[in-house]
Amino acid sequence: MTLLGPAEIRELAASLGIRPTKQLGQNFVHDPNTVRRIVRAAELTGEDVALEVGPGLGSLTLGLLEAAKTVCAVEIDPVLAKALPGTAARFAPEHADRLHVIEGDALRAEVDQEPTALVANLPYNVAVPVVLHLLATLPSLRKGLVMVQKEVADRLVAGPGGRVYGVPSVKLAWYATSKLAGKVPPSVFWPVPNVDSGLVAFTRREPPAGADRKATFAVVDAAFAQRRKTLRAALAGWAGGPDVAERILRAAAVDPGARGEQLTVQDFARIASQRQVRA
Repeated sequence: MTLLGPAEIRELAASLGIRPTKQLGQNFVHDPNTVRRIVRAAELTGEDVALEVGPGLGSLTLGLLEAAKTVCAVEIDPVLAKALPGTAARFAPEHADRLHVIEGDALRAEVDQEPTALVANLPYNVAVPVVLHLLATLPSLRKGLVMVQKEVADRLVAGPGGRVYGVPSVKLAWYATSKLAGKVPPSVFWPVPNVDSGLVAFTRREPPAGADRKATFAVVDAAFAQRRKTLRAALAGWAGGPDVAERILRAAAVDPGARGEQLTVQDFARIASQRQVRA
């Protein structure tokens, strides 16, 4: 199998008439060592069905084909989607039959497989919605390794108490434990982005016992919509008034004078549960 370097990437793009667009967040990896690093960090086994969102020209796809039982690649660009099987046949002929391509938007496409691992270089502009949507809709996903903008990576893995802790942090924590798995420099992409990228590894876990996801996420959204306010004030609209919010918070063993950035996902789940009890 041959991984794609700068020459192969530019040759493929030229043959397809592809010019990377910011609208689709297209930055193609052209460094084989980075691909190997991502695949190694994903810790795939021969039984894994890898889900790749935004395979582009196929840089990471080729590495995944060697490591996984099946690679399900979801590509929104019809030209790239149609070209991907040919790229696999050319550069990884011994594993090309492992590839399954779905043309469409990952936020809407129906994945007719049961993927066990999400491994992807995600477009910066949709990274968080894609990760959360796939975890919500594909219970078979047990783990993942995604490359996102470094700033987004920091937000996703942040714990309570920090300035970057917010809605993405809490919502990912509902589904999984997560950690940073390294930084990726701009130089490995074409075109070169003006920001660093980061790798986020996650492992699915059970959500807080007895909690409702939609109800909990509604609390999270309300708390961080006015993150500088105390929870008593920030949740007033959600609860039906500041006094009601305070009663719910105290019943959930949460200080009404605290702020959302101080709470864990378990705290938010308890708040949501108390409102349901008092409804």
